[in-house]
Amino acid sequence: MTASAQPLPRILGQIKPRPRWREARLLAIVAAAILAGSVSLELARHSDETAATAGFSPAEPFHLAVYLGVLVAAHLAQVLTGRRTDQVLLPAVGLLGGISLLLMERLPQDLVVQRFFGAELGLADVQLVWLVLSISIATTLAIVVRSDRWLRLYKYTWAAAGVALLLLTFVLGTEINGQRLTLSFGPISGQPSELLKVILVVFLAGYLSENRSLLVEESTQIGPIAIPPLPYLAPMVAMWAIALGIVVVQRDLGAALLFFAVFLLLLYTATARPGYVVLGVLLFLAGAFVMYQLVSHVQTRVDIWIDPWKDPAVTGYQVIQALYAFARGGLVGSGLGGGIPTTIPAVETDFPFAALGEELGLVGIMAILGLYLVVIERGLRIGAAAGDDFRSLLATGLALVVGVQAFIIAAGNLKLIPLTGITLPFISYGGSSMLVNGIVVGLLLALSDKGVEPPPAPKPPGRLARLTRRGA
Repeated sequence: MTASAQPLPRILGQIKPRPRWREARLLAIVAAAILAGSVSLELARHSDETAATAGFSPAEPFHLAVYLGVLVAAHLAQVLTGRRTDQVLLPAVGLLGGISLLLMERLPQDLVVQRFFGAELGLADVQLVWLVLSISIATTLAIVVRSDRWLRLYKYTWAAAGVALLLLTFVLGTEINGQRLTLSFGPISGQPSELLKVILVVFLAGYLSENRSLLVEESTQIGPIAIPPLPYLAPMVAMWAIALGIVVVQRDLGAALLFFAVFLLLLYTATARPGYVVLGVLLFLAGAFVMYQLVSHVQTRVDIWIDPWKDPAVTGYQVIQALYAFARGGLVGSGLGGGIPTTIPAVETDFPFAALGEELGLVGIMAILGLYLVVIERGLRIGAAAGDDFRSLLATGLALVVGVQAFIIAAGNLKLIPLTGITLPFISYGGSSMLVNGIVVGLLLALSDKGVEPPPAPKPPGRLARLTRRGA
């Protein structure tokens, strides 16, 4: 990925189909796993008397064909355009999306009903649409994006646009369950806080790459703690504080925690100074205590986390049912279609990890967490191999966004931290989350591109040529 744009004719002249055998083999494994899960789900839908005669057919053949077809198309698009991008990201994300599709097919379809051009679509249908769009966006960005100038040079513009979008949501947004998170334009609606996590990473990568040496070498002492010079740290902290303040006012605590964690981790990545981590954790603990005292929503979430059995029929019901689901799942789970995930309110958005824990067991959720670790590892690998600080920090930040978000929602489902209500990347139902995560993967793929393949090394001269040269 170059730092300057190339003329279109030159780019077209460089296009040469290039096989991606590693990606093809991994996608074949992904297809086999999703097909096996779909067949298992179909068998679970039949009674014991009819299961033997049901045959080994997938639960939703049309969904399966469309989804696998999109994955194949994404693979072939990169083959035909000759991109030398990472070959593990697409299969890992494709398997996470396949798990999501199977889960949505398993849940009652009337949990979500939407109309598109007169057609009524249920939960799995709508999720399939978002998955297709997400993978299409990721593939398009991987192929089209060849320059980072539009991100690098306009970081302040992107930051201002993100904050303005959140302010607009706070003023004109729709309030759902006491949270004003959704902004609607006619039939289109979404959550701007999802897009802000990408904008925040772009801004932090640009600012930290420009001021890295000053942030590392210069210090201002506050007692035993050394912090960067305030003039250089202030713009970055101000942007973060504004965004964080808005989402706290909107009661979107999951986004606030995500932004804070990514901010702190990227700052440490750029400077390698543990004092920043210590100071950040202290500020977080102080802020959390203040918010607990002043904001009833925060107090309720923390109290439920500490003791959900205090009010098991109302406030603690959701968390308790999730814990029961994990307990029923045990080591290997009840099998797809064999659990009772509908006992958990908002299971398709807030608690998909608990539903999967019941039906896939400890082995299954460990495998899912392993897939997220693969995505994080590939992102960090891309960052380590990047050509400059901006691309390195951008790739690292994008990988951390996926990893931190997955950790927050998984830990909330397991009652390790208070429940925040953010989505599980590529698995939870939700258009905003799916599309933005598609942007994240697309940018990572674009950043991983190795450019035009270098010419092969010259072959050593043969024996006859050496003898001729020696005789001359």
